[in-house]
Amino acid sequence: MKTTYQYQFYPDTNQKLELNHWLRICRYWYNRQLGDRFDWWDMNRTGIDACPLVSSIANPREKPNYYNQKALLPFIKKDLVKVFHSGELLDFKQVDSTVLQDVSKRVDKAFERFIIGDSKGGKSGRPRLKTEADYRTMTFATASNDWIKLIRKNWLYIRLPKLGVVKVRKHRPIPDGFILKQASVTRKADGWFVQLMLEDTSVPEFTPDKIVPTWDNSIGLDAVLHEDVYLATSEGEKLPSLKPLRKNQAKLDRISQKRNKRKRGSKSRRKLAKREARRHQRIARSRQDFHYKTAHKLVKTGAKFFFHEELNLKGLTKRNKVKQDDDGNYLSNGQSAKSGLNKSWLDAAFGQFFKTLEYIAAKAGSVVVPQKPAYTSMVLSYRNEIIFTDCSIRDYWDEQNSLMVDRDLNAAINLKRLGLDIFPSIKRRSGNLSVVGTMDNSTVKEILYTLNRAAKMPTS
Repeated sequence: MKTTYQYQFYPDTNQKLELNHWLRICRYWYNRQLGDRFDWWDMNRTGIDACPLVSSIANPREKPNYYNQKALLPFIKKDLVKVFHSGELLDFKQVDSTVLQDVSKRVDKAFERFIIGDSKGGKSGRPRLKTEADYRTMTFATASNDWIKLIRKNWLYIRLPKLGVVKVRKHRPIPDGFILKQASVTRKADGWFVQLMLEDTSVPEFTPDKIVPTWDNSIGLDAVLHEDVYLATSEGEKLPSLKPLRKNQAKLDRISQKRNKRKRGSKSRRKLAKREARRHQRIARSRQDFHYKTAHKLVKTGAKFFFHEELNLKGLTKRNKVKQDDDGNYLSNGQSAKSGLNKSWLDAAFGQFFKTLEYIAAKAGSVVVPQKPAYTSMVLSYRNEIIFTDCSIRDYWDEQNSLMVDRDLNAAINLKRLGLDIFPSIKRRSGNLSVVGTMDNSTVKEILYTLNRAAKMPTS
């Protein structure tokens, strides 16, 4: 079993300068390897429908990979390396060899995800050159328990290669039986942090028993972006949202306005930039804490299956297309209103939340299953009728059952039905939607009981 603990450590002034210099060398080494790979691709690859204007009669050089790029390190360490655009000299001998080798591994993985894709077939975008704000972590791959020199009540003392002993705040103890396998140091807005990867081979990996999803052991989750509601569950509950960015927007604006008035490169501007970074860090941490607490609340219900809608967040936050008239003048395209909606989607961070829920649920033996939410918000969950045809319809009064049906709760129940494969099929005939499928009476009674109970709950 492997686990990772993160602690904050407190290097002295000389160690901070050394760590920052190491990050500069690692960033240069990363960008150099990435640029070398792009150069090889530009010189040795041509589209099937194109002809190169410049060709070489020389044999193509060997394709850069993890091994031949890592093999350059002994030759680079023999002398100082001069950066072309700035003229600064970098000494690669100051950095531990395992850290530089890990940089080569990061380049190889980034390029592999771009060309081949991950295990699920998904590809990432073209790797970018790292800036000072992008590259903040260095990894020591050969860490061991010998690196821990002293353990006290609230402190750890760890010796890092070529840096010395650093003082680490032990906010939680290292579990008995676990040994140190890897250490990574990260620079954040409020200081330096070390991530310790621990392993205990005597603890077996958890393999949950196979469970068949039923109506009683599953929950449907509908992502809500309306007023102060974050999630609607098929159990008739609405979970409140946090909106950390919205609540801190005024403070961020004040800091950024002050920073923009200061001269570039001045000390006051750098101080305000650090204040802004710490504010963003508080927002991110509060959002992450909210996601973990919400995920734990859902898992504690005892459900074994969570069916949530598979959101296309990239499309939902995309800018509207530009509109122009015949004379080339720009027309209103609704982007002003869409910008606020985009910010709300990003502030909610549903993609991050569902990953957190999957991680928390896996430790409890539960499963999180995404579902394509087509028509789940339109169909009445207990009668298979198209009712919610417009997003502005938030409630529906059913005269037959004397029941006020909430749109979001209804969608959550439909997502649960979709996960249990009892959702009807929707067909479009002559421009009209028709629902094909039936439900048994027991399911209808369960849904009506949930909706009636939710209608009697007090609104917070």
